[in-house]
Amino acid sequence: MAKQTVSIRARAPLAEPEAAEFAVLLKAVADPVRLRLVSLVAAHDGGEACVCDLTGAFDLSAPTISHHLKVLREAGVLDSERRGTWVHYRVRDDVLDRLAGMLGDLHRPAGPRLVSAGARR
Repeated sequence: MAKQTVSIRARAPLAEPEAAEFAVLLKAVADPVRLRLVSLVAAHDGGEACVCDLTGAFDLSAPTISHHLKVLREAGVLDSERRGTWVHYRVRDDVLDRLAGMLGDLHRPAGPRLVSAGARR
């Protein structure tokens, strides 16, 4: 008796503009430092943080941390607000929700297709 597996297929393929938009977001968070920065900002008290709050978590200079935060801001992952000499960053929940939704849609099957083990796809 052949084993059966479920092949996961997306509901619908991404259109070119959507793919380009999501590629910018994915590229921004694909760096381990930036991904960690997003999680640190999101987990920080009040859901926002400045460079001064984040430098201690890394063996990187404040300018390097600022550069990574700028990449995340320019990609739309973070919002920023200047307060005096410091810039405070906040995660854009709407953007992360859209990204998570897109990834979830790619993973959810339109309808499972059973494939026998060893069968060609």
